[in-house]
Amino acid sequence: MKFPKIKFKIWHGFLLLILLFIIPPLIITLSQSWEVSDSDPDRGAVPVKQDVFGDSAGKIVYLEQNWKPEQSLWFYTTTQGSNLLPYDFFLVLEQADKPALFRSDENINRFRYLPQKKTSSNPDALPVGFVKDNYLGKNYMGFTCAACHTGQINFKGTGMRIDGGPASADMAGFLKGLTDAMVAVRDKPDVQKRFVQAVMQNGAYGSEADVIADIKTYTLRLTSYNIINHSPVEYGYARLDAFGRIYNRTLEHLLNRQQLKEVLDDILTEDEVNTALAGIGQDISSADRDKIMERVATSAQNIVKLRKELFIKADAPVSYPFLWDIAQHDYVQWNGLGANGGLGPLGRNTGEVIGVFGSLDWHESSRFSLTSLISGQGWTKKVIEFDSSINTQNLRRIEDQLTELQSPQWPQEILGKLDQTRIKRGDKLFASYCASCHAEIDRSSAQRRVVAHMSKLEEVGTDPTMANNSIKYEGYSGILRNQYVSAGVGNVLLDKKAPIAALLTKATLGVVTTPDADKGFIRRWSEWLHNIIQALFGNEIHDSNKHGNYNPDTTMTPYSSLQAYKGRSLNGIWATGPYLHNGSVPTLYDLLLPASCPADQKDAECRPEKFLVGSREFDVEKVGLKSSGYEGFTFDTRLNGNRNTGHEYGTKAPKEAGDLPMLTKEQRLDLLEYLKAQ
Repeated sequence: MKFPKIKFKIWHGFLLLILLFIIPPLIITLSQSWEVSDSDPDRGAVPVKQDVFGDSAGKIVYLEQNWKPEQSLWFYTTTQGSNLLPYDFFLVLEQADKPALFRSDENINRFRYLPQKKTSSNPDALPVGFVKDNYLGKNYMGFTCAACHTGQINFKGTGMRIDGGPASADMAGFLKGLTDAMVAVRDKPDVQKRFVQAVMQNGAYGSEADVIADIKTYTLRLTSYNIINHSPVEYGYARLDAFGRIYNRTLEHLLNRQQLKEVLDDILTEDEVNTALAGIGQDISSADRDKIMERVATSAQNIVKLRKELFIKADAPVSYPFLWDIAQHDYVQWNGLGANGGLGPLGRNTGEVIGVFGSLDWHESSRFSLTSLISGQGWTKKVIEFDSSINTQNLRRIEDQLTELQSPQWPQEILGKLDQTRIKRGDKLFASYCASCHAEIDRSSAQRRVVAHMSKLEEVGTDPTMANNSIKYEGYSGILRNQYVSAGVGNVLLDKKAPIAALLTKATLGVVTTPDADKGFIRRWSEWLHNIIQALFGNEIHDSNKHGNYNPDTTMTPYSSLQAYKGRSLNGIWATGPYLHNGSVPTLYDLLLPASCPADQKDAECRPEKFLVGSREFDVEKVGLKSSGYEGFTFDTRLNGNRNTGHEYGTKAPKEAGDLPMLTKEQRLDLLEYLKAQ
């Protein structure tokens, strides 16, 4: 008599599982169907007649990259959970030294972000990659992927937008300028009065006191952020130490009260420590961090002391990677840090949002949750909850969108016709000198795969700072202490201090496996389940072994393979200067020269020791951006982090039998013409 009831329960359980797999995609599809399809043929682009560096782009065109206008605009304006500043603050904020808006096209272009006109998906005419985001009922200005991964090159008055290309942006300079503007609001009564009135008119704040309180909070956040991430090596344009800044924000939000007190005991007096931690419990919330920083930051010197004790040096700026074929890679990032299989893309993009000011409300909890089990915390009484503003649903959708993006091809109607004879000769040279590390792919093939060739530092010889930084630092594990993280060759225990790569891996996995607390119950869990299923079963890339000549990971040194740099396919490389991972070589022609000239050869050609960056004007002959003849940022390759050494294949006379002969100037030009055609 009981058997039919058991069958009935099994049937209901099976039906429930089916519904769980069907309902989430249906709900998500319905919710996304209401999104505005913005198909402005100009993609919102604003021409610039002449800017601070003398560039002009009276006409802007888009090269064929397999994206429609609505896809570009969707990429520009899709939120990912970045909360830099209250939205109304950004709309009305004035520049520090004059009453003009900070977000004016002229000022935005000075930092080399791309101005946009109003469109249906961008009603406030924010620049490319700037967006209105919402978290816990409050609107913020934040960044999208497009802010750092949309490029533009100019040639004789025509601007060519490159979707997925490296931005020319000076983010460090932008954040400093933003901080200076906020300091002026905080400290100058007349500026503050205008600012508060303008913010109140927009209606998001209930009282002037609330506006003034947020002025103080966000000015302090920006000031401390800049001090913590100060680098002795200036980044300039088209570069950022994204890793260093991501690691520092991760370390900041993992701290618990006990470890923070130990650090403060070393740098402050007993009374100052007690004042700083008064009323702060074991779990430190975002509001608690603001209180502590306000109490500690009685001087910039105290913040510097905190930086030395808690954070790493963000002194290894690198070029913004280009994104075409990114979804087809096996490993990503300049040093191959990110495996692209399974949940890898979600983890990589989550790390990026941590770096660009996602709100992080990570804390300890005593209640068990399914997500804590999935994130590897196990059946423990105390778990870590990784609540945040990070929109993993949109991050997955952005990654899906990027599967269709293709590299730009040399526009002969704008930049001049290619020499087919040179290309044929260059093809043979590429096969001999380059193809072992830079595989050729069909840019339009749905079956294309990009296998990264990792070259250890001793072999490639390029500036080691970024790769070394990724493994040499440890940070306080805080709320993650005594948990484990997989490092490929085994699990790494997160002791009181742990490798920063391990801490970031654990934190991003926690965020990825945490439903969005800012959404309704059904949507939250539907999207979460759909994301996990799609990431695990919809990703055609699977974890695989690295290729190349690198130091393998071992149980003693589980991150050795990160001391290497990646060689990838070079389709579209002509549109991605400056070159090498740190942007230390202005043009492809210069990259085919030795790093330094022999002392006894005065007429020899070699890579420039110093050059200018900031201009978007394209150098057709050398293939790169204009690097002299204007007042830009001076890139000094003599500084650590800026070295232009290495990758000197074919630039020197062979030392041993079997070494490739030195390229002649004509051969360099042949190879250069071939690279233009990729």
